[in-house]
Amino acid sequence: MKVARLYSFYDIRIEEMPVPEIGPRDALIKTGACGICSGDVMPWYIEKKAPLVIGHEPSGEIVELGRELKSQGQGSWVMGQEGNSLDPGPRTLDPSFKVGDRVFVHHHAPCMRCRHCLRGDFVQCDTWKKTRIIPGGVAEYILIPETNLRNDTLILPEGVSYEDGTLVEPTACVVKSLKRARIQKDDTILVIGLGIMGQLHILLAREFGAGRIIAADLVPFRLAKAMEFGADDVIDVSRGDLLEQLRELTDGRMADIVIVGPNSAAVMEQGMEAAAPGGTVVLFTPAKPGERLQTDPNSLYFRDISIVTSYSCGPDDTRTALGFIERGLVRAERVVTHKFPIEETEKAYRMTSGAGDSLKSLICF
Repeated sequence: MKVARLYSFYDIRIEEMPVPEIGPRDALIKTGACGICSGDVMPWYIEKKAPLVIGHEPSGEIVELGRELKSQGQGSWVMGQEGNSLDPGPRTLDPSFKVGDRVFVHHHAPCMRCRHCLRGDFVQCDTWKKTRIIPGGVAEYILIPETNLRNDTLILPEGVSYEDGTLVEPTACVVKSLKRARIQKDDTILVIGLGIMGQLHILLAREFGAGRIIAADLVPFRLAKAMEFGADDVIDVSRGDLLEQLRELTDGRMADIVIVGPNSAAVMEQGMEAAAPGGTVVLFTPAKPGERLQTDPNSLYFRDISIVTSYSCGPDDTRTALGFIERGLVRAERVVTHKFPIEETEKAYRMTSGAGDSLKSLICF
C-alpha cells in the first residue's frame, strides 16, 4: 500500500509498505480521506517525530475485524458533563462494529479508567499519550488498535461523508476550547488567527452562547470567510494595531473571551491585553520552543483575567463534534478548499503550510 512518510519538513516521500496485520481485537480500515492538520506543518513540532507517516485526521471503511470481534460486540462508552446540553451525560456508543462500517477514528484514545479519565482530562491519560493509529493517517490502509477502536472510534451517520469525517477531530479540538472558555450568554468573543481552527471557532461560537463574534487575521481571504461563517466584525491586523481596532469596535470594552490561535508568545501577550475585565484567554496552540511570555501579573490580577489552555480533545468532544457535523453546522463543502490524491501529499502539505487563500486541505483516496 502507499503511504506518505515525512523525513523532514521539506522531505515527504510516497512509499510502499505492507498492509498492517491486525490483532485479534483490532480493525483495519481502507482510508477514504485524511486531513492535513495545522500542527503537521509546524516544523519544530513535526520533525521531532520524524520519520513518520503523516496525518491524524482519517476516516474510512472497516474492511477487516480481528477474530475475537467477529462473533461479539465491541463496547465503548464516553463520559459527558451532566447539566451541559452539549454533553448530555454518560452514554453507550455503537455497541459493535462490522465490516463495511464507515468510521472516524481518533489517533489517541484514553483508558477511561485512570484518575485523569475519571476527571475528564483525557489528554493527560498515559494510555491516551501512547496510543496511535498504524502507520498514520495518510496511508491507503490503517490499523485501528483495540483501545482506539473501543474508546474513540465513531460510526459515521448516513449523509456524513468521508470528507466530513476528517473534520471530527479538528472540530472536537474546538469543542473542547469553547467549553474551556466558559462563555456566558451574549459574551463578545475575539478569535485571533483565521486558519481552519479559527474558522471552526467562528462557526461554533454561538452554539456555546457567544453574542458577538470578532475575528482577526491579516489575510483578506480568511477575513472574508469569517464574515461568511458568522463573524459580526473583522479586524485586519495588516492595516493597524489589533488592540486599537478592537478598542474602537467595542467602545473600549474589549473582549470577554479571547481565543489565541497563532503559535506565538507575542500574539498570546496581545490576547491577554485584548481581554475585558473578568475575561478569559484561551491559548489554543503551543508557542515556539524557547519563547517566553512577558506580562504584568498585576494587570492580570486586578483585571481578574483567567488564562486557560486547550490541548487536543477527548472522546466526549469527538462525540459532540460529530453531532455538529451531522447537523450541518460544520461540513467539508464549507471549509475544505483543496483536495489532493496521495501522490500529491507534498503539494497539500505546502498548501497548508503557506496558508494564504486556503483553509483545509484533504488527501482523498
